[in-house]
Amino acid sequence: MPPAPVRFRDPVTVLADHAASALVRCPRCARLAHYGRRGGQSPEHRVVCRSCGLSRPAGRPALWLSARTRHGEIWAYNLEHLDLLRRFVAASLRERDPWYEHGRKMTYIARLPAWIKSAKNRTEVLRVIDRLRASVTER
Repeated sequence: MPPAPVRFRDPVTVLADHAASALVRCPRCARLAHYGRRGGQSPEHRVVCRSCGLSRPAGRPALWLSARTRHGEIWAYNLEHLDLLRRFVAASLRERDPWYEHGRKMTYIARLPAWIKSAKNRTEVLRVIDRLRASVTER
């Protein structure tokens, strides 16, 4: 008897739901830094690096969780975003809510490129995602 399929249900999120904070490459030392809003009333986004002590307002620097494959680029803003992508790719059974046809159709998962959704690329995509996660945890 084959093992039970791993299920994934679309959480109906959009990309902007994951963009509030991001893991980025520090513009000064090129190590892992955090990009997001700091403080209570401050509307500005700041880059904060624990390695070199940089803390300043900045435009969005290059994402840390980004890698090229032979099919295209895989990227994520933060670990929660990467985890969602990994759970989707690893699932052999991908489900939508029953009301999907009448609700918001263009969720983050629905907008993923076809090569990421393809089962034949699953092992390659998962290998890259695991490598991206390891780049954060080893530092």
